[in-house]
Amino acid sequence: MISLKKYLDMQTDPSDLACALLESYRAALLAMGKSGVRACPAVGSELQRGLAGLEKRLSTEVTTAQVKGTEKHVEEQLHQWGDRTAEYFKTKANEIKELLLVLASTAESMGERDQRYAKHFSEFTTRLQSIADLEDLAQVRASLVQRATELRGYVNQMAHDSKKSVAQLRAEVSNYEIRLKTAEDLALRDALTGLANRRNVEERIEWRMEHEQVFCVVFLDLNRFKQVNDKHGHPAGDSLLKQFSEELRSNARPSDVVGRWGGDEFIMILDCDLVGAKAQIERMQKWVFGEYTVQLAGGAGKTTIQLDASVGVAQWQKGETSHQVIERADACMYKEKELSRKKAF
Repeated sequence: MISLKKYLDMQTDPSDLACALLESYRAALLAMGKSGVRACPAVGSELQRGLAGLEKRLSTEVTTAQVKGTEKHVEEQLHQWGDRTAEYFKTKANEIKELLLVLASTAESMGERDQRYAKHFSEFTTRLQSIADLEDLAQVRASLVQRATELRGYVNQMAHDSKKSVAQLRAEVSNYEIRLKTAEDLALRDALTGLANRRNVEERIEWRMEHEQVFCVVFLDLNRFKQVNDKHGHPAGDSLLKQFSEELRSNARPSDVVGRWGGDEFIMILDCDLVGAKAQIERMQKWVFGEYTVQLAGGAGKTTIQLDASVGVAQWQKGETSHQVIERADACMYKEKELSRKKAF
């Protein structure tokens, strides 16, 4: 009687109350579906479709049996969604753990390649492996962010060190290149005079022949040089050779090659024809031949030596070998030397 009285005192139409409850129930079903999608989009769509279907069934005339049946279906839908969601997150957690282990292995191998960072990467690997043992995804995420920051710092430092190493390596390579160039240059230079040596001259001749370039070979043999060595000594002779070489090089054109063939013999490669070569020889004889002053041994003062040379020239002809053109210039030089000897007598 008391309960009935309270019910009558509510002054509420039972049918209106039932409709309001049903509407709320249907709205709750749709809200649960949306929440399932937001919580886990990968598996929430199926829950949303299932609950939407149940809500639609309650939109027409509803019986008590339908409402009770809906309750059972809702429970089943939520239970299935919970199982699928748990499995999904378990799978993702395992994937993250596998990724962490791969990352740890990579970090370890990087540390092995660079011993300077071996300790850092060893500690980093240990921390990554400990993350893989965590079950709380929030903890995994927070720890992973922290480890990623550490790894970025290591990588940036390694990149900085690598740049320094590369710069140092480049400097060393450049230094070796300079030294190699110097060694190659010395190998192609006469040790006493600094002129091109015999090998260098032969290579320059071969290059001009390969390119079919017009050139002449000039041979010079210093006259009476042996007397200088016999009378004043080899240091005076060496001094004379150095001075003559410098004058010869100074009066040659930049494209010409000036070399020492051996002893008191010199050779020149002139990039011109025979007419141009003879004109250059005349100019050279005017400026290069003449008086030279040398220091005598033992502090005995200085002496002046009149120096000239026998000169032979030959223009290279197509089909001719380097030996042949050199031999013709040498033969021409010896003819002039014989003439100078006859004049001396």
